[in-house]
Amino acid sequence: MKPKSLVARVCIILSALTFLPTGPAAQTPSPSAGPVSKVWVADKGDGTYKNPVIHADYSDPDAVRVGDDFYMTASSFNAAPGLPVLHSKDLVNWTIIGHVFRRQPPYDVFNKPQHGGGVWAPSIRYHDGEFYIFYPDPDRGIYMVKARDAAGPWSEPLLIKEARGWEDPCPLWDADGNAYLVSAMVASRSGVKSILVVSRMSADGARLLDDGVLVFDGHDRNPTVEGPKFYKRGGYYYIFAPAGGVETGWQLVLRSKNIYGPYEARVALAQGATAVNGPHQGAWVETQTGESWFIHFQDRGPYGRVVHLQPMRWVNDWPVIGSDADGDGTGEPVLTYKKPNVGRTWPVVTPPDSDEFDENGLGPQWQWQANPQPNWAFPAGGLGFLRLFNVPLPEDFRNFWDVPNLLLQKFPAPEFTVTTRVTFTPRADDEETGLIVMGQDYAYLAVKKKPEGLSISQTICKDAESHAKGREGAGVALKGNTFYLRVKVSQNAVCDFSYSTDGTNFSPVGEPFKARQGKWVGAKVGLFATGTGKAREYGYADFDWFRVSAE
Repeated sequence: MKPKSLVARVCIILSALTFLPTGPAAQTPSPSAGPVSKVWVADKGDGTYKNPVIHADYSDPDAVRVGDDFYMTASSFNAAPGLPVLHSKDLVNWTIIGHVFRRQPPYDVFNKPQHGGGVWAPSIRYHDGEFYIFYPDPDRGIYMVKARDAAGPWSEPLLIKEARGWEDPCPLWDADGNAYLVSAMVASRSGVKSILVVSRMSADGARLLDDGVLVFDGHDRNPTVEGPKFYKRGGYYYIFAPAGGVETGWQLVLRSKNIYGPYEARVALAQGATAVNGPHQGAWVETQTGESWFIHFQDRGPYGRVVHLQPMRWVNDWPVIGSDADGDGTGEPVLTYKKPNVGRTWPVVTPPDSDEFDENGLGPQWQWQANPQPNWAFPAGGLGFLRLFNVPLPEDFRNFWDVPNLLLQKFPAPEFTVTTRVTFTPRADDEETGLIVMGQDYAYLAVKKKPEGLSISQTICKDAESHAKGREGAGVALKGNTFYLRVKVSQNAVCDFSYSTDGTNFSPVGEPFKARQGKWVGAKVGLFATGTGKAREYGYADFDWFRVSAE
């Protein structure tokens, strides 16, 4: 299909070789000068960085340092593969090294879209030579997975606490050999909220040993306290916990000489006079040189919960996060700052967004809207494309909120353009393929097989969760079955769709569409192919590439 330059192919090969393990010392790949995003780079190249360090929806981030490497995970909810693991050498330049699982259990549930369900705020720790991730499914309980290598393979999820409404677990292994888990509660499942509970845990993390002890009640001054992260420093136990809600909250820090409290509380980070709303929920990490840093998110609506990095210092055994110009102990977020001192300078890397589909597997930026099934898609790296089959829509189809085989990725920047080249081979009328911006409102540009031939049109659906029907605009007849689809995302997530038959001259289709976040997630952009199942053989769409640019 597409011609490939020699330089491009060499870059692809070198990028792949970077991730080949060569023994214990190569447990995690070092960043290399591979493909870098054209739309968002946090490293300014002069020893400073800008926030967000990742302008994408990695909500509820948690991180840990092991040796010279930093690892981060985040909520993934119903998307699959789930539980992303990211890697950095300097806390500014991050890339994705894998996911904990390809399909989320229980499989019969997550084979269908479960918007807002699944993996909520996880925690990642390294203990006794193994990585641990604890994550909650608020409808089922708390799970634990572990691995020798952060890139995987990870163990099968083990349900260590069966309980509705338990959320945001984080472990602590104490110096005396005892282990504990702190958790929060969500009222929508349990009827309980704004409290933190500490449970004793087996040393291997495989079970909780009691029903928990309430150690903090935030109802009076810190409502909706949640997302706790457990640490010990000096003679104090610390619980870092956000409060006040996702969009308008603050970062609370609790400390006590006794693991069960009582805990003193201070606000260590708040919006203050900045434009960074609700800065909270994240991780304290230390560099090899002894610097302290805090990773957190900011809710940006359709762009999701983007990742910020704040300097942090200790004053009288209390953390102060961000910039504290007035010296009151509560910091404000910084937008630019000098990079962390990790002993040397590392190359610029970013989470991937564009995909040439030249590998025999999907790029790690892609996730399905439900657990993937065997006949949805096949990468064809040697042939240079990704094939999506026109899988029949669900029997109870009402709109794309219910469609599992949407292949999506996060918005990567405030402004960007996505262009993809497609060759469509339908087998029956009403089979279609297209480019979609997905959220609680969604819009897509699709090419559909009709009795008279192929036609391209835009469809917009508002309030998809309420099962509203999409509104399809007027179609335009297409000649030939190879075409280019494009969406340009401007400030405030306004999306304009267009198409081309030659890759140069693009014609607008439909009307501007303002993207809207999904359920606890930002809007996503991606690909689909659907049908009715009327033909004996499904049609298919071959996507030559998917390119994210600043055009």
